[in-house]
Amino acid sequence: MEILCIRLQQSKVTSLLDEGIQIPEGLRVWTSSLGDSRIFSRRKDEKEYALKQIEGTGISMSACREIALLRELKHPNVIALQKVFLSHSDRKVWLLFDYAEHDLWHIIKFHRASKANKKPMQLPRSMVKSLLYQILDGIHYLHANWVLHRDLKPANILVMGEGPERGRVKIADMGFARLFNSPLKPLADLDPVVVTFWYRAPELLLGARHYTKAIDIWAIGCIFAELLTSEPIFHCRQEDIKTSNPFHHDQLDRIFSVMGFPADKDWEDIRKMPEYPTLQKDFRRTTYANSSLIKYMEKHKVKPDSKVFLLLQKLLTMDPTKRITSEQALQDPYFQEDPLPTSDVFAGCQIPYPKREFLNEDEPEEKGDKSQLKQQAKLISRRKQSKSPELSSAWRGFRASSSTIKRQAGQDLIVQHVLIATDMFQR
Repeated sequence: MEILCIRLQQSKVTSLLDEGIQIPEGLRVWTSSLGDSRIFSRRKDEKEYALKQIEGTGISMSACREIALLRELKHPNVIALQKVFLSHSDRKVWLLFDYAEHDLWHIIKFHRASKANKKPMQLPRSMVKSLLYQILDGIHYLHANWVLHRDLKPANILVMGEGPERGRVKIADMGFARLFNSPLKPLADLDPVVVTFWYRAPELLLGARHYTKAIDIWAIGCIFAELLTSEPIFHCRQEDIKTSNPFHHDQLDRIFSVMGFPADKDWEDIRKMPEYPTLQKDFRRTTYANSSLIKYMEKHKVKPDSKVFLLLQKLLTMDPTKRITSEQALQDPYFQEDPLPTSDVFAGCQIPYPKREFLNEDEPEEKGDKSQLKQQAKLISRRKQSKSPELSSAWRGFRASSSTIKRQAGQDLIVQHVLIATDMFQR
């Protein structure tokens, strides 16, 4: 998908869309490479919006769900969808969002680069606490409304820059979100294009058939650890990903290398996991006898008796039935001690992070993301002839993200998908 970030009054955006998105003369334009292309147009004293273009003349299933959800959900820590536009002149669909200048992926990368340059600058602990609290608050709202996000990772956690909502966290990208009070199909059956495994809960890697709120909590624990260390806690190579099979040896190996192999008493239902026989065959408990979250975090100067570690441990509990909930986490003693979390994660300080619009155009992507994308492209290519409506929509969604594949679809498909978006989301 292409994202156009335009600083214009909302009425002018509507006019632009009616004209097929023509950039007015005299406005300065920048581009950056954050995986998508972006155009920035600036005018003084006018609100900044993000226009997300759904490429092609069809809408993927994930876009339908995102539209249906965001039209209903309203919370300070969930990105606000202002409008949905259909441009009949070029048969394109646009989503208008408030624009956030920062995201956690780039904030963490900023600090990781300082470590690489031998001038380590950790995220301030007060900022980490405020970020985590707001993420939990937003997710608690989603869970209270029976919504699972299912794609929590640093790139999907936005942070507002200068302005009325300075330092406010915005949870974004609801394309993989699901209602969890309805029967759900296995993850691999629904989503042939799957995000990085680094934030995926162990029960999903072992083939769990049912989703619970605990999968989002595990991902938040991964993000929390990354904020504390500036490194992805469960980073692993992605070359052998097979999206049709939830079991991923290297990802589980990385989790066990950090956490240790789960004892039967700590996760009693692990034997009921569909991939448990494969786990028994491929892994030996003794291999990870010296591994523990305590040892991993001590290397990063986080003490095992600190409130920050105790909360992290609750978020990264292997057994999903014992994992802390978002409501419980918000009441944790960690948030009761000074410094208290604030609504501005930058806490009135100068923002040191570059705006996303000014990032280096040659900025490389994560190697893991690239290799995973290649593997997923191969898998979906083999499936694209499938007659399944859901898989066909997923294929269209994947094609929309690739500039190398020509787009094919009818104009009627746009209207059809938009009209039935809410119904499809209920599935």
